[in-house]
Amino acid sequence: MAHLFLVKDIAFQAGLSTATVDRVLNGRPGVRRQTEMRVKAAIAELEKQQAGAMGSGRMLAIDIVMETPQRFSDAVRAAFEAEMATFLPGVFRCRFHFAEVMKPAELVQLLDRIRLRGTHGIVLKAPDVAEVAAAVARADAAGIPVVTLVTDLPNSARIAYAGADNRAAGETSAYLIGEFLGAGGGKVLVTLSSGRFRGEEEREIGFRRVIRARYPEIGITEISEGHGTDAATGTLAAAALAADPTINAVYSIGGGNRAVLAAFDAAKRPVRVFVAHDLDADNRALLAARRIGFVLHHDLRTDARSAFRAIMSRATALPRAVTPSLSSVEIVTPYNMPAAD
Repeated sequence: MAHLFLVKDIAFQAGLSTATVDRVLNGRPGVRRQTEMRVKAAIAELEKQQAGAMGSGRMLAIDIVMETPQRFSDAVRAAFEAEMATFLPGVFRCRFHFAEVMKPAELVQLLDRIRLRGTHGIVLKAPDVAEVAAAVARADAAGIPVVTLVTDLPNSARIAYAGADNRAAGETSAYLIGEFLGAGGGKVLVTLSSGRFRGEEEREIGFRRVIRARYPEIGITEISEGHGTDAATGTLAAAALAADPTINAVYSIGGGNRAVLAAFDAAKRPVRVFVAHDLDADNRALLAARRIGFVLHHDLRTDARSAFRAIMSRATALPRAVTPSLSSVEIVTPYNMPAAD
């Protein structure tokens, strides 16, 4: 397997031991097909990063750890890869660890493994639970800066949060839905991927506050723990619709929007207004097809840039740490949808 990289660099990128990578590279027996594919993918990733980030300067290798549906992790990967080349001569190399669902113990084990292996920084999207906060504290004590992404761990040792003002986003959604439904009112289905994520909780708090204060004639039904996956979210949405015939609007905090719409279709129920988050591939298609009305979007490349700068400020021992500003929330409709990168 031809390559131009050190075995240890390939091993770091693939998340494997150097011995395993050496066996793959030299075609020795006893290697699983899946392991071979991981090594090939790691080499391809290194080649892509090298092509986009040629130049001199210090190389900072960081780990991006996220529990999130693939449609969102794809968008995050694209944003971080696009931003890497803008940081010459300080070059970043990213290793991605994505899973749609992870138990807290599995996430903690991954964070501890990264800490023991070594990294210049961790960008983390994770539930706000004590076990994860403890793992972040261990990383910080080892000199590894942690930046939270799109959902915060405010009571942890993370050095910065990169993302939008989630409470303001929830308030914006309440305004859009409230003004759209008007005095006739209705019932909003609020969908969360999980109550464990601080960012989703902040969105819900903001939404409920404005609905309660300005639109008291509008009711709320909440579903949670579908983890943003279509199968689980669709099942929860179908049960909610069967139990409440007055639901006529959706605020999708946690995703699974195709499944939610399918549940309405199966029940032969209209959706008067649907507000979603993030301009990923699914939401672009749904917005273009007029299946959803509004997407609350913030620029993930801005978040990636903020995370890189916060980690760089720690790695280069700047006298004052960089504190990222919150990325702005944009209301996207079918008529102002920006072009895909």
